[in-house]
Amino acid sequence: MAPTTAQAAHRSKSGFDLTPPSGEQFDRLVADLDDEERRIILDHGTERAFCGVFNAAKEAGIYVCRLCGLPFFRSGAKFESGTGWPSFFDPVDREHIAFIRDFSYGMIRTEIRCARCDGHLGHVFNDGPPPTGERYCMNSASMRFVAEGLPLPDLLGRGAPEGKPSA
Repeated sequence: MAPTTAQAAHRSKSGFDLTPPSGEQFDRLVADLDDEERRIILDHGTERAFCGVFNAAKEAGIYVCRLCGLPFFRSGAKFESGTGWPSFFDPVDREHIAFIRDFSYGMIRTEIRCARCDGHLGHVFNDGPPPTGERYCMNSASMRFVAEGLPLPDLLGRGAPEGKPSA
């Protein structure tokens, strides 16, 4: 599942390097995953409803990619959807999320993946609150949480964009 070199290297509007990890970097990141994280992130699995560690979390901070550290959502964009999975309505930067049509299980949905490392995150639906109307239904295993005021992880050694040193 390692991203290919054919993927364009660029920065997101918020300044984060979206260049996919090299094969060696990807292997190093994957080596740190437990079996459940591998099943969800690499094999596009889903954790059981109401079992994820971030479903009821309310602490201030930012949710980042479990695999590569790319920021996805600020805690202020989290809401209680009643679905049993952590839900968010507004990403830090839409360029940090890849949107893929998913026809599995006889449904038509939009899968979401990390735009940098291609790790599976969950799905997005059009039944969320204003202002976006979107519900990003995430797997807790696909994310790390960084408490407000702490530095974002730099798992690929690329540094944080200017003005973005912490959550």
